[in-house]
Amino acid sequence: MAVAVLAAAPAWANLDAARAEPNLEKRSGLALANAAEAFKSGHEAYLARDDMKAVVVSLEEVSASIDLAYESLQQTHKVPSKSPRYFKKAEIETRELLRRIDDLRQQMSVDDREAIEKVRTAVQKVHESLLEGIMGGKKKE
Repeated sequence: MAVAVLAAAPAWANLDAARAEPNLEKRSGLALANAAEAFKSGHEAYLARDDMKAVVVSLEEVSASIDLAYESLQQTHKVPSKSPRYFKKAEIETRELLRRIDDLRQQMSVDDREAIEKVRTAVQKVHESLLEGIMGGKKKE
């Protein structure tokens, strides 16, 4: 467990740096970059070492990073369909992350998939919200 936490420490430091960023759009970008790095770390931990503890820590960070990115964009109070630049960037990056999550899920044993399913659901929800906002659709309650 300690090794998993130490391995994830640099990535968590990046999430802390993202939280400290005063510009909300830049904060979102930093959080998305951190999510990609955390996922890469978790993917490597699974394929190279089959270390599920490290994978779970990395996936939790992915989820926290995606939440921070989405919350930061929401806090801008901009309308995504009228100012789509950062919202579209987030939508594209979450779509790519979903593809990578699906690829890893296919490589995992059925017993190991529970952790990745939770993260996939969270990322999918954010992706759909971003897409609806960009396309001008009404939010589903």
